[in-house]
Amino acid sequence: MVERPNPGNSGSSGESVRPIPLEDFGLIQKVKEGHTEAYGQLVQKYQDRVFNACWRICGHLEDARDLTQEAFLRALENISAFGQRSGFYTWIFRVAVNLALSHRRKASRRRAMSLDQPADPRGAPAADLGRRTVDERGNDPAASASDAELQARVTRALQGLDDDQRAVIVLRDIEGMNYQEIGEILDIPGGTVRSRLHRARMALRQAVLPTFSQPD
Repeated sequence: MVERPNPGNSGSSGESVRPIPLEDFGLIQKVKEGHTEAYGQLVQKYQDRVFNACWRICGHLEDARDLTQEAFLRALENISAFGQRSGFYTWIFRVAVNLALSHRRKASRRRAMSLDQPADPRGAPAADLGRRTVDERGNDPAASASDAELQARVTRALQGLDDDQRAVIVLRDIEGMNYQEIGEILDIPGGTVRSRLHRARMALRQAVLPTFSQPD
C-alpha cells in the first residue's frame, strides 16, 4: 500500500511515526465531496478494531457494538472538520475511546457481560498480552493453561483496572499503537502515556500472576 508519511521521523518516545495510508486520504476526500459509499470502505477497514477496543474498555458486548456504530456516525457527521493532520485511524479511535470511557463511567454499576465467553473476534492479542505479562516474572502459564483460559483471566483482570490504565493497555498492548498515537487519542503527553502504561502493566501483572501461583 502506498502511504503518506506523517510530518517528522519519530515521536518523542523515539519510535517511528506510523505512516498514514494514502488510500485513506483519497477515501476521506471522496466522502467530503459527497461520495458516502467511500465512507463504507473506511468503516469496513477499521470497524473490527474499533469494536474490539470499545469492548475491552466498556466490558459489555452489545454496548461495544452500539458505541462502535455511534463513533463512526459521529465521525461522518464531523468529516468536514477532519483536517487529515493525523490518520483517520487515529481520529476514529479517539472518537470511539472517548465514547467508551464516557459510557463506562456512566454505567459503572451495570453488570457487564462476561468477557471469557468465546465471542471476541480478536481474542489472540489478549492471550499474547497474558503471556507477556506473566513471562516478565519468569512464569509461563501457557505450558499448563490454554490460550482461551489465559485470555479469560487477562480480560477479567483488565476490567479491574481503572479507566485510564485500561485504555492505555488496550491501545498499546492489544491494538499495538505507538506512544504518539496513544497520546493523540487520549490527549495526554508522551511522558504521561509511558508512566500510565507502566502502572497499568504492573497492576495487570499483580492481578494475573496470583491466579497461576503454585499451591504450597
